[in-house]
Amino acid sequence: MVGRGQSVAGAKGAGPRSESTAHKAFVSTAVAILVVVAALALWKLKVVVALLFVAMTIAAAMRPGVEHLARYRVPRVVSVLLHYLVLLGLVALFLSFVVPHLVTEIQAALNSATSSKGHAGEGFKGKLLDAIGRRLNHLPSAGKLIHPALSYGEQAVKVLVGILFTFAAAAYWIFERDATVDLVASLIARPRRKKLRDTWELIDLKLGAFVRGQILLITIVATLVSTGFWAIGEPYWLLLGIAIAILEIVPVVGPLIGIALAIGAGLTVDWHTGVYAAAVLLGIRFAQDYVINPRVMGGIVGLSPLVVLISVSITGILLGGFYVLLSVPLASLAVTIIDVTVRGVEPAEAEVPTVLFPARDTET
Repeated sequence: MVGRGQSVAGAKGAGPRSESTAHKAFVSTAVAILVVVAALALWKLKVVVALLFVAMTIAAAMRPGVEHLARYRVPRVVSVLLHYLVLLGLVALFLSFVVPHLVTEIQAALNSATSSKGHAGEGFKGKLLDAIGRRLNHLPSAGKLIHPALSYGEQAVKVLVGILFTFAAAAYWIFERDATVDLVASLIARPRRKKLRDTWELIDLKLGAFVRGQILLITIVATLVSTGFWAIGEPYWLLLGIAIAILEIVPVVGPLIGIALAIGAGLTVDWHTGVYAAAVLLGIRFAQDYVINPRVMGGIVGLSPLVVLISVSITGILLGGFYVLLSVPLASLAVTIIDVTVRGVEPAEAEVPTVLFPARDTET
């Protein structure tokens, strides 16, 4: 009788446990499915997610200027519009003074490449230009890279919509960031809310300083490289100077492509010009590593060259070549979160170098 009673009691006790286990299994399965669905949705919407990340980065770069003008009682809406007007003014100046010379250089390069087709065997210049022409003919067009089924007009509309969406989202993020951070903070335990806000602020400061530093760095490098190439008689000196400066955005790979372009263009004149072009770039690279970068960038993102190389490789393989431009900001975001959550770094005490604007408000 005792054994039968114990078995009955055990059966009764096993009922609630079984139900609890089944409930936990159901909840775990539902959460896993939701995570997978969310990951697939984000993957399908990766272009939109990338544009939103770019918008947040642009907003982070503008925020110190907006806050500075706010101290003089300039409304934030007016401050954002002023930033965009300055950007449009710089683009207009570029189109007015630089683009005409660039068009001339590009046309000269195309004419030189065309005329070399019939003289492929006449000297190194003809062979080099003929080889470059053959490679260019095998490259996919810009339309095929963006979307093979779209016409150039449709592609232009997509690019324009993407640009407008990005800058509109950047403006809204300046106004709505604090409310969004408060909303996210309200979902976690109260003792952790301050660290979440400080971490978000640190990421924002790093991204903003990185963008401002990159813009300043591109301007300095373009000026130095173009001037150096003009002095040594490098062909297409302005075009190459701007292209090499823009390639600085692409970590690791960009500078290597830039020096290859410079040497190749110089060799179309003679080997002396190719050597001089390489010497100019190496000298500027030396000055950039030991003088310009420490003063302009100053270790903003806090990433080692190995981490940058790994980030570039992973981003390029998983997402594609276009997203390599976001590899450094994404790596900085991941490293900052790891530093705070794993290594115990206090985000409120972390230092971010000043780039055009102070990283943190120094007013007491």
